[in-house]
Amino acid sequence: MRAINNVASRRRRKKVLKAARGYYSGRRRLFQNAKETLKRALQYAYRDRKQKKRNFRRLWITRINAACRLNGMSYSRLINGLKMANVELDRKMLSEIAINDPAGFTAIVERARKALENSTEKTAARTVPYV
Repeated sequence: MRAINNVASRRRRKKVLKAARGYYSGRRRLFQNAKETLKRALQYAYRDRKQKKRNFRRLWITRINAACRLNGMSYSRLINGLKMANVELDRKMLSEIAINDPAGFTAIVERARKALENSTEKTAARTVPYV
């Protein structure tokens, strides 16, 4: 007589079907369909946890760029100027400031602009004309 361990297999199937609640039709009622759908759903969830970080960073950069353009500067020049000015604000915070405090963001842009001007003056002083 073969051992089928009914308790464990029933428990395993119930676990899959419980996780498949909310799916449509046989995807929630039939074990095989539910198992396939759940496996794919977990793969998407894993992938999208990584993509969520990328998507938010893209959104923040887009918002910062739009606010920079209103202040007459490009995004890349702003980031470069902030690095030169030793301003350590991440993109999420810059985006929030750009949305909620436009005057504050303008002040940040001016600080970056000054840092860029100072660096160009220094490099202009160091360059030697060709003889």
